[in-house]
Amino acid sequence: MQSQSKLPVFLERNWLNSLIVLFLVLLYVPLLLHWADGWINKTISIEHEYFSHGLIGIPYAAYITWTNRQKWQRLDDRSHPLGAVLLGLGVAFYLSGSVELVNLSFPIVLAGICLWLKGLPGLKLQAFPLGFVFFSTPNAVPYLLTPYTLPLQKFIAGTAGFILYYFGMTNIVVEGVYLSVGGRLVEVAPYCAGLKMLFTSLFVAVLLLHWTGLWRSQKKTLFMLLGTVVISVGVNIFRNTILTYLHGAKLDGLFHFTHAGMGGDLISLGMLLLIVVWLDVLERVDNYRKTGDSIGILNYGGLLSFSFKGQDKGQNTTNTDSETSADQANPTQNHESDRDEP
Repeated sequence: MQSQSKLPVFLERNWLNSLIVLFLVLLYVPLLLHWADGWINKTISIEHEYFSHGLIGIPYAAYITWTNRQKWQRLDDRSHPLGAVLLGLGVAFYLSGSVELVNLSFPIVLAGICLWLKGLPGLKLQAFPLGFVFFSTPNAVPYLLTPYTLPLQKFIAGTAGFILYYFGMTNIVVEGVYLSVGGRLVEVAPYCAGLKMLFTSLFVAVLLLHWTGLWRSQKKTLFMLLGTVVISVGVNIFRNTILTYLHGAKLDGLFHFTHAGMGGDLISLGMLLLIVVWLDVLERVDNYRKTGDSIGILNYGGLLSFSFKGQDKGQNTTNTDSETSADQANPTQNHESDRDEP
């Protein structure tokens, strides 16, 4: 009875928030499911694949909003005129029928709700969640940036060609964005120039800065973003070098595995791990300069000990299984030894 009486009280106190949540669920859950399906199964357009980091960005934004719920409730109820403007614009975008505008209506409506309910303080409180949602929203920006990636394409092609020539592939020819190995041509296309990697790596870098609280330091933020760009470009050069070598060596199976299969996903995962390590290095250097202790965000000793414990546990399990198998294989001997005991 007590639990049944609590539910109406909760709804009475939070009826407006409940209606807003219901409104957002009805309008945007189908859209979010469409995004997720496209990112996971790659059934969405190439430009929209650039925003696949939304698979972690949008849930993280929801997590931040949930942790800020008490701060949100303590804010005074005040409306900002811009909130009504954004809400009207978001509804117009949603009803337009254009894929791009329907997508963009999601962060616009969220920002409008914050301004309409809590004014500028509410928008400031939810700045990071709104930012993560906005930069996870599929739009045409990658398509608009494609014509400006030519210098990056040429740089990657030239660097990959130099690396392959240095390691003995002397029959390589580089012409602009094209690499030719033994008559087999490889193009560093705009979508192969690492633009998606750069988008994802910068997004993850900002997410890590917020998660660790290091975004409050402008110097760490600057070095983190600069290092992330260097890591992203470097990993993309490595990827294109490997692809050119595999294609030139006629290893077509490995080429397709690295280009569009799990090999490419593993390279992307390695890039993200390097970004985490880079943030750890920045934190260790800064702490060493301030306190003399090189404390970072990662506990390498704990990770190693956990790994060794897992190996020891596996060995113990293997030994136990082998002993059990031996006992089961010689049941007669075991019974005889039991009878010989006094």
